[in-house]
Amino acid sequence: MNRPLRVAIVGSGPSGFYAAEALLKQKDVALSVDMFDRLPTPYGLVRGGVAPDHQKIKAVIAVYDRVASMPNFRFFGNVKLGRDIQVSDLRAHYDQLVYAVGAETDRHLGIPGEDLPGNHSATEFVGWYNGHPDHREHQFDLSQESVAVVGIGNVAMDVTRILAEDPERLKGTDIAAHALEALRRSRVKTIYLLGRRGPAQAAFSPAEIQEIGSLSEADLVIDPRDLQLDAASREDLSDPEAKKNVDYLQSRAVRGEGSRAKKIRLRFCVSPAEVLAQNGRTAALKLEKNKLVADPKGGVKAVGTGEFETIPVGLVFRSVGYRGIPIPGVPFDDKAGKIPNDGGRVLLPTKAAVPGEYVVGWAKRGPSGLIGTNRADSVATVKAMLEDAAAGKVTSASVNAAEDAVPSLLRERRVDFVSFSDWKVIDGAELARGKAAGKIREKFTRVGEMLAALKSAAGRVSV
Repeated sequence: MNRPLRVAIVGSGPSGFYAAEALLKQKDVALSVDMFDRLPTPYGLVRGGVAPDHQKIKAVIAVYDRVASMPNFRFFGNVKLGRDIQVSDLRAHYDQLVYAVGAETDRHLGIPGEDLPGNHSATEFVGWYNGHPDHREHQFDLSQESVAVVGIGNVAMDVTRILAEDPERLKGTDIAAHALEALRRSRVKTIYLLGRRGPAQAAFSPAEIQEIGSLSEADLVIDPRDLQLDAASREDLSDPEAKKNVDYLQSRAVRGEGSRAKKIRLRFCVSPAEVLAQNGRTAALKLEKNKLVADPKGGVKAVGTGEFETIPVGLVFRSVGYRGIPIPGVPFDDKAGKIPNDGGRVLLPTKAAVPGEYVVGWAKRGPSGLIGTNRADSVATVKAMLEDAAAGKVTSASVNAAEDAVPSLLRERRVDFVSFSDWKVIDGAELARGKAAGKIREKFTRVGEMLAALKSAAGRVSV
């Protein structure tokens, strides 16, 4: 090929940026990378998913900014695949495509009453307090005194912590202004944090549970009977993190109810069976108690005992896993909720690889791992991409590789796309708004606001 290899990355979260970084660091391969995102803002879940009181985690954005400053990188924000540009357009303009689209929707509990008012996904709540445009208009009835959070992974821990935290400790962060005001009016006093398996199988990390236990406004309350371990669970204590979790929980359980105004009641070996209504909205949650049994894979699974109890709650947040959304024209494994692939190479139902198409991150492996996990995952996919390019497994002859082809196509369609330089203008405006309000940042929470701020700034820079 007598021109640079052209690569399109759909999605600007961690996996997308790590893929771009791995590609642009190549010294022996000439290539260019165009990154697309449906929002004017980059960074994916680092911006829209990381809790506002975890600013150290957000510092990884500096890495992504360095990637964006590399030669042969372009960002096209406010460009939605399937609306503004089609997969067929990308195939016509790029040698290789990378889907870094994550897992944008959540799994349901599948129980009666789940559709009653007062039931929400944790994703909605997290997006709401982080100012994500998709969730800006959601309403949560925080006048309820009791709330259930179903699941004990990192997202569930974030939701619990934000509900239980003193809002004044959040006011200097980048929490959305509408969320901070709502949390100040909150009447939530009791948060039930519900796990279907036992303490030795808890998905939270020692740091996360200790953070919950250190809240100034809430007591972490655990029934010592919930910490009794069966033989299989005792074997799980060979994992240092599991042992650290159990040791910490046992040390907390002996403290009893505590004296703080709010209570976080951590329960193990329970599964929601039904959401119960009163006056047409959520009033209680029926729980089935579980027992733990060994599964054929050597792990431990929860099995219902047929013994039930009911807890009074006016809000339920489910945090029981995530799944991807199908992209028209791209293979999708509906059962697994991800793009079928072999080492990052997208697969057809026949198991044959789709030439020149790849996947990274949660869309590749499912919703697992932390932000840093995505780097090795993306590097592995890029390795496959470079192997295929070296072997001539790209359909380059028909690609329109003109530098201005994609910007021209978007302009013809009247797409108000946002370059990375444009994003930095929005970024500067948010930081200025935050400074005026005594915060790290005051986010724009609607796309229209972002574009208006950009257009009002002098010297707009576009691709």
